[in-house]
Amino acid sequence: QVQLVESGGGLVQAGGSLRLSCAASGVTFSGYMMGWFRQAPGKERELVSSVSRGGSNTYYGNSVKGRFTISRDNAKNTVYLQMNSLKPEDTAVYYCAADSRTTLVGFLRPDYWGQGTQVTVSS
Repeated sequence: QVQLVESGGGLVQAGGSLRLSCAASGVTFSGYMMGWFRQAPGKERELVSSVSRGGSNTYYGNSVKGRFTISRDNAKNTVYLQMNSLKPEDTAVYYCAADSRTTLVGFLRPDYWGQGTQVTVSS
């Protein structure tokens, strides 16, 4: 059974930080490009960030460049999203995702999704 389990969401004040984690099981983790999507009420789901299989190449959406950092630890089957300088506009459910085929970090097409974790940023 393939599972992606997110953790680390919560309520923070604007300007604060959170680190999201996504632990994968049931897959050969290093064979997947990993990424984070988010979806706010009334908005479409958007790709926030993704990281290549070896961890050396990354993609960031324009709205989070310079504030968020994605990383992965293949030995722990875990991908992280460090979120700094959070803004109320970052409020959303954040989803971990895994892609077995994509070779370009900006074009994640997930095969698997996590259940989501809520991030709420107060003003």
